[in-house]
Amino acid sequence: QVQLVESGGGLVQAGGSLRLSCAASGRAFSSYALGWFRQAPGKEREFVAVISRNTESTHYADYVKGRFTVSRDNAKNTVYLQMNSLKPEDTAVYYCAADLRPTIVGDSYTYWGQGTQVTVSS
Repeated sequence: QVQLVESGGGLVQAGGSLRLSCAASGRAFSSYALGWFRQAPGKEREFVAVISRNTESTHYADYVKGRFTVSRDNAKNTVYLQMNSLKPEDTAVYYCAADLRPTIVGDSYTYWGQGTQVTVSS
């Protein structure tokens, strides 16, 4: 069992930056791949980024590539999403998720956080 709690969301102007954190409790955090997803009002949930359990592999959605960076600190049981050059279209609730396999498919993830709101003003 893994519990995930996101933080770091907020209101930022276009071009600004935010760093989201996702703290995990439970056992064997380092055994899980961690993904970030987002959902904007009226839209379906979409993949943002994923990092493998040993940090050797990361993958990003095209619409965030070059602007967002996913990282993790297994000693702190935390995964991060550094978001730079934010755009109004990045506005969404951001969720972290954990599963044994790294995947871009949200339905494959077993554990989810409650989400944190990111709002980017123009």
